Amino acid sequence: MHRLVEIAKETVEAYVRAGKVLNISARHIPGVPEKAGVFVSIKKHGNLRGCIGTFMPDKDDVVSETISNAIAAATKDPRFDPVTEDELDDLDYSVDVLGPPEKVDDVNDLDPKKYGIILKSGFRRGLLLPDLEGVDTVEDQIRITKMKAGIAPGEKPEIFRFTVVRYS
Repeated sequence: MHRLVEIAKETVEAYVRAGKVLNISARHIPGVPEKAGVFVSIKKHGNLRGCIGTFMPDKDDVVSETISNAIAAATKDPRFDPVTEDELDDLDYSVDVLGPPEKVDDVNDLDPKKYGIILKSGFRRGLLLPDLEGVDTVEDQIRITKMKAGIAPGEKPEIFRFTVVRYS
């Protein structure tokens, strides 16, 4: 298990069991960018149980970003009730470290298996990670991301793509 995934797991367990936020002194992990957006996904028996993240770094380092987003994924994802202590043994974690977003002018430059996307229209913004089960086409990726952002089907939002390194 990659160290970032261990940190996400340890964070959720400490927070759910005792309300404690981990204080990890080593803030840099070899091979991982020092600062980056991070998404933490939690699954239970293969089904999504929580997923929260930041597309741009919000904290001083990736470890702090992972800790903050792990707690949020376990307790603040509005689609789910907070994780309970009796669920902890049934959870699997993944941590996506995002590359910087780049503007895309042609949808032919997208690939839902390789790139995540950010759609922006006014103050509305939606993000979809790459390589998600059931998202097989660029059209699916754009449609789902528009729904998440509250962007109407006929609107033409700005499109940004990004890569991720997924650790599980």
